[in-house]
Amino acid sequence: MRRVPLLFLLALSITGCGKKGPLIYPEMLVPAAPSSITLRQSGTSMKLSFELPSKDRAGRNLATLAGVTIQKRDTVADQAPVCSSCTDDYFLFKKLNLDLLPTGTQRKGSLLLVLDADVRQGRNYSYIVSGFTREGVSGASSAPIASTVVQPPLPPVLQAISQPTEINLEFVGLPPHEGVFVGYNIYRALKGEEFSYWPLNKEPLTANRFSDAGLDRGTTYVYVVRTVVRISNGAFAESGMSNEVEAKLKDDE
Repeated sequence: MRRVPLLFLLALSITGCGKKGPLIYPEMLVPAAPSSITLRQSGTSMKLSFELPSKDRAGRNLATLAGVTIQKRDTVADQAPVCSSCTDDYFLFKKLNLDLLPTGTQRKGSLLLVLDADVRQGRNYSYIVSGFTREGVSGASSAPIASTVVQPPLPPVLQAISQPTEINLEFVGLPPHEGVFVGYNIYRALKGEEFSYWPLNKEPLTANRFSDAGLDRGTTYVYVVRTVVRISNGAFAESGMSNEVEAKLKDDE
């Protein structure tokens, strides 16, 4: 008669007293793939932007993300790789620790933007991004994203006009020699600091002027503008920086 209680206790020790969820396989406990990946040319460099994963592949919150690994492939433009789905010809471009981001990398919330200056005109560059945990466990890889480096458009010319409540920017650019004109991107920095890799405007501006408001009085701001074009493969490319201009809010008269 003793065997029944013993078996009952053994069953409880195995199943526990709480409600069990579905079985999660170990390969689902790794970081999900980075998302919202974009790639565009900026001057003679490439800007790779993506959103860091916040969950694992099982959809649970991810609290142990430590960094990302970026793989890169370099091929001749308009020449398809031998195997477009293979990754053997990719090489390690960067392994980034989120606690100590190097020069050429900026973070804004969950977005990370990496500048690749080691590119050449007439070459096609492809990137694959994956996260890794503090324990060194690699996560799922993003789908490859690729673009070709073209001759960038000429940078525009910029001037700033200070007003008591805003700074007005006026700029003009030449028609692009390659691609279709899309608009302009405005970049701002505090004097003595690095420019943000993200423009002030959400979409390229088609007008030749921009008013920057909500600024701090007594603070000197620095601005540059880049022309944006759409190249033949549908990707976007920016010019190099315009001339830099400094301005601060004008004192009330």
